[in-house]
Amino acid sequence: MTETGTVGFDLDMTLIDSRPAIMGSFAAVARETGVPLDLEQADARLGIKLEDELAHWFPPEQIEATAVIYRRNYIKLAAEHTDRLPGAAEAIRAVREAGNRAVIITAKHEISVEPSLRATGLEADEVFTFVHGPEKAVVLRRIGAVAYVGDTPADMAAGRAAGAVAVGVPTGSFSREDLTRAGAGVVLTDLTEFPEWYRRWRTPRRS
Repeated sequence: MTETGTVGFDLDMTLIDSRPAIMGSFAAVARETGVPLDLEQADARLGIKLEDELAHWFPPEQIEATAVIYRRNYIKLAAEHTDRLPGAAEAIRAVREAGNRAVIITAKHEISVEPSLRATGLEADEVFTFVHGPEKAVVLRRIGAVAYVGDTPADMAAGRAAGAVAVGVPTGSFSREDLTRAGAGVVLTDLTEFPEWYRRWRTPRRS
């Protein structure tokens, strides 16, 4: 049977390299608040919601205000410090050329998504923001996604929970082994391999 339908993509470190803008924004938070942040630790958790990361460094009553500081800096940095990852545009195009929808499902807040997409020139058929882990699975089920492409173990778990093929790309903070252990159905080197994989995956098997 030919596999068709909507394909979901994570954003940060799956479609775009936003690490410089993210780390620069955390550094700005540290400067403006006087609270030291370990950027290596933040990088190791890359992919979670901003507020969940800030909870590692600030008491609950300070998180909302600190998130405002981060996003104010991120919007400025995104334009010059965000690049599309290799194969990102081609992966989205491969889904569309097959007559299917390519959507983005990300933990990023919508305020930060728009400048990121503008900087990279990427466009999706729909964008779902501020969802992570099981929340992504809810979105994937609701839109009937047949595959979800991401760079974190949480992305792989979300894809599996939604009954979609979890496609891993170790282009973020997690290794091929991390993604495999989390339940990836397939792990690609990066998105340059996606169009060929997608073409083969959609081709009916003949007995």
